[in-house]
Amino acid sequence: MHLDMARFIVTAAWPYVNYIPHLGTVIHLISADVYTRYLKLRGHEVVYVTGSDEHGTPIELEARRKGVEPRVLTDAVHKRDLELFSEFGIEFSNYSRTESPTHKEFVKAFMSELYDKGYIFEQDEVLPYCEFDKIFLPDRFVEGKCPYCGYERARGDQCDECGRLLHPTELINPRCTLCGTKPVYKVTRHWFIDLGRVKDKLLAWLKSNGELQDNVREYSLNWVTQGLKPRSITRDTPWGIEAPFPGAQEKTIYVWFDALLGYISATIEYFEMIGARDEWVKWWMGGDSKTLYFIGKDNIPFHSIILPALLLASEKPYNLPWRISATEYLLYEGKHFSKSRRIGIWIDEALEIVPGEYWRWVIVRLRPEIRDQNFTWSEFYRIINTELNDDIGNYVNRTLTLVLRIGGMLTKPLELSKRDEDTLREAKSLAFKAIDAYDNIRLKQASEYILEIARLGNKYLNEREPWSLIKANLEEASKALWTATLIVKILAHLIAPIMPKAAQKLWSMLGLEGDVNKIVWDEELYKETNQFNIRRVEPLFTKLPPDFLDKVESIIEEARRKAALKRPHIIRE
Repeated sequence: MHLDMARFIVTAAWPYVNYIPHLGTVIHLISADVYTRYLKLRGHEVVYVTGSDEHGTPIELEARRKGVEPRVLTDAVHKRDLELFSEFGIEFSNYSRTESPTHKEFVKAFMSELYDKGYIFEQDEVLPYCEFDKIFLPDRFVEGKCPYCGYERARGDQCDECGRLLHPTELINPRCTLCGTKPVYKVTRHWFIDLGRVKDKLLAWLKSNGELQDNVREYSLNWVTQGLKPRSITRDTPWGIEAPFPGAQEKTIYVWFDALLGYISATIEYFEMIGARDEWVKWWMGGDSKTLYFIGKDNIPFHSIILPALLLASEKPYNLPWRISATEYLLYEGKHFSKSRRIGIWIDEALEIVPGEYWRWVIVRLRPEIRDQNFTWSEFYRIINTELNDDIGNYVNRTLTLVLRIGGMLTKPLELSKRDEDTLREAKSLAFKAIDAYDNIRLKQASEYILEIARLGNKYLNEREPWSLIKANLEEASKALWTATLIVKILAHLIAPIMPKAAQKLWSMLGLEGDVNKIVWDEELYKETNQFNIRRVEPLFTKLPPDFLDKVESIIEEARRKAALKRPHIIRE
């Protein structure tokens, strides 16, 4: 597949800032960054936006537990997250936050317009109320058994196990998450959006958009055809964006409606920052613009149903989602990540073990694109030592070291042997397969083709034996090394979206000028070159020690200790 030139808005689900993110959360941010870098390397205009989701009930719960105001907590986590994302090499056009004045202004204006168009109405609703804490229990303030799949810790708004959106009254054996007591049910007034008014348009879009993943389309079509019920868009909580509707004092906008509109407000904010505020319109409403969303499967209904429904209800020509890249779950040693049960590894702890570049490769290799993927330290060890070091790093080192043995200078031969040409042809074929995988957001598959190219190169060196040819036939050795070095160059291009620092280091070792991360790929993947000048060769990666797995528990504990010391006091346990 070849993407026509276009503008792309790339987004990733907004991380909650009640705590430092874990690896499962950063998958979407890194995936979006990899795809953004890839699109730029293909010559496209790209804006990558997301931000901190500050208004969710998890923030309220954590702030209550720590005895601070929610904004105190979110300020600290937002700042630390930005530092950590930078260490992972994630480059946002704008990493915003739901406390941004631009965001608040946009959400209020958007909701007011829906109200004026008759899409929003008010009515009484029965909700669980905790008599001990004296509050209504929306969303994560109440848990219970899912009526659909039986999961015992379903939340008041959604079941994390089966993905169904819920109403708190549907929960079996509900309990307050603050005190554990069983709530009573009371009447309160809320504002609802009439999703049914856009059902036909939503169905038409779901059926006609050939770029949607099968799991996204099938889930969404099933959900919509069963009927779109009105959904409450306000909550009885002071922490959030004030509802702009007449009579809605002391109500705030439900966090999911709030955060979904953040993709647009973050784009507006980006163009405000660069002094071109009105540019956002042609990106969100232009016919040559496309929007992409990187999320987990539990967020599918919000992005494939609620968001497009909001955009359709606006009656403005917003671009509906082009692609929604929804991954399955990343498990940690066979279990779901859990802060309360201390299951998993958090990103600041991860960075104490190996650099962000290594994690970018590991996360792409373990990206759960088709089914739930299990992170294990043994697989982590294999990926770094075997794939990064033995397959890619060793091939690069073998090739460039041999070039140094003949003086470091390589000039393009007048002709190559059939063996050389066949190898280059195969390498290019694999490269084009990697491009196609990148195009279709099959990032894990793209990385597999990259490994195949490196393994092809290693096999070629073993069979061609340029170290022997250097003594027997220098001209033939030069042909072999030219072929091997061209494959190294292909690798430099292809790893750039995933490991930009390693790609540039490799580019410099090849003696090539410029930034490989900014050189647009042409139809041959790389610009033709007539000469390589290798002056230095350094290891591209470093192996984990042989006893890593024997000591992994103590390594993790030390990483946690160091990470905790660097956290703002409010985030520490």
